[in-house]
Amino acid sequence: MRDARHSIERIKEVFFAFLVLGLTSFGGPIAHLGYFRAEFVTRRRWLSEADYADLVALCQFLPGPASSQVGFALGLLRGGGWGAAAAWTAFTLPSALVLVLFASGAASFDGPVSEGILHGLKVAAVAIVAHAVWGMAHKLCPDQRRAGIALAAVLIVVLIGGPAGMIAAILAGAVGGMLLCRDSAYRDQGDPGSRGLHFPVSRRAARIAAVCFVTLLIGLPGLAWVSSSPVLSMADAFYRAGALVFGGGHVVLPLLESEIVQSGWVTPDSFLAGYGAAQAVPGPLFTFAAYLGAEMGALSVPLLGAALALIMIFLPGLALLVAVLPHWNGFRRLERVQALMRGANAAVVGILGAALYQPVWTSVVVGPHEFALALVGFLLLSVWKWPAWAVVAILALGGIVITL
Repeated sequence: MRDARHSIERIKEVFFAFLVLGLTSFGGPIAHLGYFRAEFVTRRRWLSEADYADLVALCQFLPGPASSQVGFALGLLRGGGWGAAAAWTAFTLPSALVLVLFASGAASFDGPVSEGILHGLKVAAVAIVAHAVWGMAHKLCPDQRRAGIALAAVLIVVLIGGPAGMIAAILAGAVGGMLLCRDSAYRDQGDPGSRGLHFPVSRRAARIAAVCFVTLLIGLPGLAWVSSSPVLSMADAFYRAGALVFGGGHVVLPLLESEIVQSGWVTPDSFLAGYGAAQAVPGPLFTFAAYLGAEMGALSVPLLGAALALIMIFLPGLALLVAVLPHWNGFRRLERVQALMRGANAAVVGILGAALYQPVWTSVVVGPHEFALALVGFLLLSVWKWPAWAVVAILALGGIVITL
């Protein structure tokens, strides 16, 4: 009985922590990783800096929405299967509901005050990401070799760009760690505070998740073609979009456009309007699927269409993560793999550093007012140790002042 109450308390803790983030996490997937670090590494201490970087590196390798996969894994780590469901639901639903309302014409983002709030929230993302880069660089790049790996990752991301650049940077960092970070001095430095990640996922559950991932990926197109059902066609389109995209967020848009717009389900104007609204709400950009599901009309009730689209686009990435986690637990204990992860973690710092400039900084800091506001947010986080949600609220008010 006592264990059951403890488990329920942990699930509630996970839900409300992620609900706050779902309501305040603006700025896209890279910013979300910064919010997660501030909340769960720095403030709540659910895991160490190195363990968090390991998790980020793993999710960057997998197809699907990386920030949502990290959030799902954090919920799983803290509260088991129900904790994972609570984390995904609380982080995803706020923006999904707003986009469904937008599809029905019940929401509007016009007016100077609304524009000011959105502007301030985007500036808050700059401060959050800068704070994450600063803190992770201090812990994960404490020496010249790993700092060099981080710098190389920045150069790779800048030269190649897109998800391919991120994956190439992590691979290069892993190779660099194998070559440069295996001697006794690096083992002594270790990964500060690393306790190891132990996810409550059995190998049987992992096999089931892997079978489900492959079965749906292969079977849904055939079922949709045989039955000509618009519901199955819709489920197939969103599942494939979620299963075949690396990098998440903006990268999924071309796939959705080819599946949804070119099929005639949604007009180009409606697609672009929904994309603009998705930029103006917190949480994962994959919730754009909820807007499209409500607009498509494959189901008579728009809310059901939104729910189907939302579940199908997230399902493959989360199933694949569950399939990998038990093997990852044992794999990362090997000495060579620990050296590999030191390099990969340094590369993650480089990736975040590159993203801090483009697109986070260049799209938001367009003048001295935005720079000053971002600096205030960074100092509140790093010096005064304010929680991320409070900094977001202050900078939203600052955005109103700048706009007016």
